[in-house]
Amino acid sequence: MAATTAQNVPAQEAGRAQPQTTVEPAGGPFIRHSQPGRRSQYSVTAQAFGALITQPLVAVPGYISRYRVRVAATTGAGTTTVAAQADAPWSAVSLVTLKDAFGTPLIVGPGYEMLFLVPKYSSQVGLFNSADPRTWPTFSNVATGVSSSGNFTFATALPLEFAKAYGVISGANASLLPSLSFQLASSTAVYSTAPNTTVPVMQVDCDADFYWLPEGAAVEPPGLGTTCQWVMQNCNPTIPTASTTTVTLPRLGGFIHTIILVLRDSTGARIDAYGTRFRVYVDGVPLIDSRFDTFTDDMHIQYGLNANLTGGFGRDTGVLAISRRTSMSQINLGLLDTGETFLSTNPGTLIQIECSPWGSISNAPAVLEAIVGQVIPAGTLLQGLPEL
Repeated sequence: MAATTAQNVPAQEAGRAQPQTTVEPAGGPFIRHSQPGRRSQYSVTAQAFGALITQPLVAVPGYISRYRVRVAATTGAGTTTVAAQADAPWSAVSLVTLKDAFGTPLIVGPGYEMLFLVPKYSSQVGLFNSADPRTWPTFSNVATGVSSSGNFTFATALPLEFAKAYGVISGANASLLPSLSFQLASSTAVYSTAPNTTVPVMQVDCDADFYWLPEGAAVEPPGLGTTCQWVMQNCNPTIPTASTTTVTLPRLGGFIHTIILVLRDSTGARIDAYGTRFRVYVDGVPLIDSRFDTFTDDMHIQYGLNANLTGGFGRDTGVLAISRRTSMSQINLGLLDTGETFLSTNPGTLIQIECSPWGSISNAPAVLEAIVGQVIPAGTLLQGLPEL
């Protein structure tokens, strides 16, 4: 007698397809119902040094988290020895201006500060060595040396969100879009000795990273209308050599999460003339009073820097970063931050920097730049993890 096998499950069950949908059950945070996306904004080619790029941005069906920018210099040629400036290739852009639909400045400043220092030290783009755009596969430094082209390529990001989906701006309304412009610098800002046959021309590409509008759920990003703004201004007064000078940051407002300081001499070169003792005062109270080398040790701990790697992710000459994004950890975890330790300020808050004394400055006086990341909340600042 032939053996038989009992069938425990009806045959049609094996072929039943799963529904193809991204709709989530109702309830829960915004990011559960949205999906990350990217959309091209524009690509312009054959841009000469000194050109102004003011291409209009296009709408995206959701909320913009950051703009991705790529700059490539090509077609350079020469027979002499090409040499680059210290801030190259980021200095190819002399001014970045990103404003929201109502004209509020979100990111305003020179290319080196906004396209390099902000992504590296804001932790709004990446973490540890991945935050440094020089470590990205896209990066190709200025081609220098005998008969070099002077060509280069770099990619970067202009960040808007400062915690997960917090700080994004609406991009779905084509009549209410941000504006973004790049003023390209002269070739002397990139080359101390330019290619003598053909100076490169540049291509600028811009994409938008965004969160798709949620499907099947009426939910918005946390704190919609809150913005994180980055603006660079000079501190006053200027700094004589080996002096004990207290400089004052411009008047601010909102909640500060990062202060990036850049010390430059009278020629514009970045210098490490911070002396041995470094102090930060808030309304006359010393918030930080530290040996300079101890403070730079703190930077290495918070950002995962490595000063022992040649060309690695170390501290840049003349650059200090004061981070308030370590609410839950001794290291900076970027978008995973509760905002509990953001520094609350108002237009009357006085922030001062002092070294006692400052170091020797060959080309005095020096100027201290302050690139400040400040959150302007819509209503009350959301603290804690907004998505939980």
